[in-house]
Amino acid sequence: MASKLNLDKLDFQIIQEMMENAEISYADLGKKLFVSGGTIHVRIKKLQEYGVVKGTKLSVDIKSLGYDVIAFVGIFLEKSSLYDTVAKELKKIPEIVRLNYTTGNYSMFAEIVCKDIQQLRLVLHDELQKIKGIERTETLISLEESFSRNVMVMNNFSE
Repeated sequence: MASKLNLDKLDFQIIQEMMENAEISYADLGKKLFVSGGTIHVRIKKLQEYGVVKGTKLSVDIKSLGYDVIAFVGIFLEKSSLYDTVAKELKKIPEIVRLNYTTGNYSMFAEIVCKDIQQLRLVLHDELQKIKGIERTETLISLEESFSRNVMVMNNFSE
C-alpha cells in the first residue's frame, strides 16, 4: 500500500515522530530529521491529501475526567448483511468509541466508555438492545488498561 502512495523513508519517519509527539513544530521536526521545516510542511500536506494523516488528536486521561468504566461488547447480528445498518445506528451512541467488524464469535466488537456502571447499563439495555438486527451481546468489563500504543510504522518500511 505504501508503495502505491509513493511514501519514502522520510514520510515514515515523519509519521512515527508525529505519532509520538503531534505538538512538535515543523521546524523542530525538520532539525531532528535533518531536513527543512518547509520540507516537513510539504510532506505533511501530502500525507493529509493521501488520507494517511487524518488530523491530530489530544490524548486525554479519561479516568481523570470521571470515566471509570471501559467495556468491550461482542455483538451478534441476526444476519451479517445487517452490519452497515447496525453500524450506522451504533455510531449514534456517543459512549461507543470504537467499533470493528470482526471474524470469530462476534459479528462486531465495540469499545464503550462510561462514567459508571449505571451509565453502562443504560447504554446496554436502553440503547444497544433496541437496535434492530442485533440478536444478542456479550459484555466484558476492563479492569485495567495495561498499555495503549500506536503501530511502529518504521518497522514496516523497507528501503
